[in-house]
Amino acid sequence: MSNMTQRTPEQRQLLDQLAQIAEGLGQTFAPFCEVVVHDLLDPSHAVLAIHNNLSGREVGQGATELGLARILDPGYEQVIANYPNQFADGRQAKSTSIGIRDSEGRYIAALCMNVDLTMFQGFQGMLNRFAAVSGDTPAREMLDPTGAGAGADTVRARIDQFAARLATTPRALKPEERRALVRELKGAGLLDVRRSMETIAAHLGVSRATVYSYAK
Repeated sequence: MSNMTQRTPEQRQLLDQLAQIAEGLGQTFAPFCEVVVHDLLDPSHAVLAIHNNLSGREVGQGATELGLARILDPGYEQVIANYPNQFADGRQAKSTSIGIRDSEGRYIAALCMNVDLTMFQGFQGMLNRFAAVSGDTPAREMLDPTGAGAGADTVRARIDQFAARLATTPRALKPEERRALVRELKGAGLLDVRRSMETIAAHLGVSRATVYSYAK
């Protein structure tokens, strides 16, 4: 049975405001993110609201272990962001939990967001497939007497492809990844493209000397 009558006006106001925030977040991040309001003043029926229900839970279900930990320990961490989680059916999720305290420092509620990663993993796979190229570029396509244009575009495209396979961007590549990239470009004959070193350095955001050192 809910202990609504035992709540102070401040606690009721905080819960009301939290419910509005949850609704707004749910509408903003639909359908990828489940937003849940937990009423920690009534742990037996803690789930107060669910928006974009991805977990299959129902309003009125009991508090989670994380909620119970906050109830027992007012000093428990208030914001736990981007931790790995899992839905009941095995789908991978990324979760964030934010505890809400009243003026006395007591946890009265929590706002939790659960992102279904399977949707984004599917998007990433499709993007990687779309960005993928196969085989080596014909020599005539790499020749560029002006030092720009098709030859430079081919080099940049190959760099983008390499970074996409690692789910990152060219400028975020680590030194050992950049070395592997340059070896791959060399093996494909792309270091023979006119002004290739300048093109690679500019695209990676490093100096030409650095690229030359990777090519040795």
